[in-house]
Amino acid sequence: MMILLLVLLLGSGLLFGACAPQLGAAGDDDGNLRSINFRDGKFHNLVKTSVSTSTNETFRAMIEYFIGKQNREPVTLLPSVPVSLEQIGKKNDLRITWLGHSTCLIEIDGRVILTDPMFSERASPFSFMGPKRFASEIPIQVEELPQLDAVLISHDHYDHMDYQSILALKGKAKRFYVPLGVAGHLQRWGIPLLQIIELDWWEQRTNDGLSFTATPARHFSGRGFISNKTLWASWVIKGNQQRVFFSGDSGYFGGFETIGEKYGPFDVTLLESGAYNKAWADIHMTPEQTVQAHLDLKGKMLLPIHWGKFNLSLHSWTEPIERLLVAAKNQGVLVVTPMQGENVVATNPQTVERWWGKSLYSKLTAENNKTTYTEIKDEATSIEN
Repeated sequence: MMILLLVLLLGSGLLFGACAPQLGAAGDDDGNLRSINFRDGKFHNLVKTSVSTSTNETFRAMIEYFIGKQNREPVTLLPSVPVSLEQIGKKNDLRITWLGHSTCLIEIDGRVILTDPMFSERASPFSFMGPKRFASEIPIQVEELPQLDAVLISHDHYDHMDYQSILALKGKAKRFYVPLGVAGHLQRWGIPLLQIIELDWWEQRTNDGLSFTATPARHFSGRGFISNKTLWASWVIKGNQQRVFFSGDSGYFGGFETIGEKYGPFDVTLLESGAYNKAWADIHMTPEQTVQAHLDLKGKMLLPIHWGKFNLSLHSWTEPIERLLVAAKNQGVLVVTPMQGENVVATNPQTVERWWGKSLYSKLTAENNKTTYTEIKDEATSIEN
C-alpha cells in the first residue's frame, strides 16, 4: 500500500509538471556546459553556499513561523502612485520607478527597461495558494506598460519571473536578457528565441547604445522539483554616462567588491533588502549587509528592493527598511524610499518619506542617536511597556 501511494504521488507530480506551463522548461545541460560554473549537472556559486545554514536554525524558523508575533503583513492598504504612462521614456534623465518587490522600470538614455516582472497576486505556481501580495493599489497593470527596450531577469524564482506577467509582455519587449538556462522557460511560454539574450557571468551584450553585463550573485534557482539547472545573476546596465546595478536576489559575498572595481561607480544600486533569516543567511542579505554591498559597489544612491510586497520571511514587514535606514545613516549612505509607482530621478533624489507608517520605531530611527536597530527596538519596547 505504501509503495502504491508513493507511486501515485510521484505520478501526480510528474503529470503536474508536464501539464503546468507555469513551471517552465529549463535549458538543457548541453547549453550550460559552456559555463565554468556548471558542474555535476548544476550551477554553483563562487563561494560555498547553503540554502539552509543549519538544521537547528531551520527548525527554529519553522517554530517561529507558527508562534512568532511579528507584524509580517500590513493591516491597512498601502499607498501607491499611479504611473504616468505619457512620461515614460520621454527624457534622458536616469529615472527609476519602483513597482514593488524587485520589479522596476529603469529609464536611461531614453530607453526603458523592466526588471524581474512580477505583477500577479501570488508568488507561486498556484493561483489559490502561496505568498500573496500585500493589499495595495497596483500602480500599473502589466498590460498597460509601454513598449520596452528590454526585460531583465535575474533568476527563475516565482517572485522574480512570473508566468502570467511574461505572457502579457509578449510583443511589448524588444529583448529579454536572462542568465544561462532561463531561455528554456521563455521559449515554452512563447517568447521567440531571437528576442532572448542568454548570458553567463561576466558576459556582456550591447544593444541600442546600452550594455548589459550578467554579473555573479550568491543564490540558487529552480521552479519545480530540481534546483540549480538555471543560472542566477545580478546585472550591470551601462549607458552613455550613467550606470545602474541590479542585484536580483543574493546573499552577501566578495563578488560585490569585484563588481564595483570592474564596473563602478554606480549612479544607482537596486539592492535586495528583505526575506532574510539566520536559517538561510547565505542566500539573502541583512539590511546592514545591503548597505555594505552598496559601498562595495561604489554606489552613489541606494534604492532598496525586495521588501514591502510579499511575506517571505519571519521579520516584521517594515523591519528591512527601518534597519537599512539606521545602517545607511551610520555609513553616510544616500537612500531613497519611493512608494510603489513613484519615480526617482538620480540627479534630484527625494528625501526619505516614511510612507509605510509613522510608528514609534520610525520616530526613533529618524531622531535617536542609537547606532543599531536592536538598540532602537529595545528602547521602543521599553517606552511601549
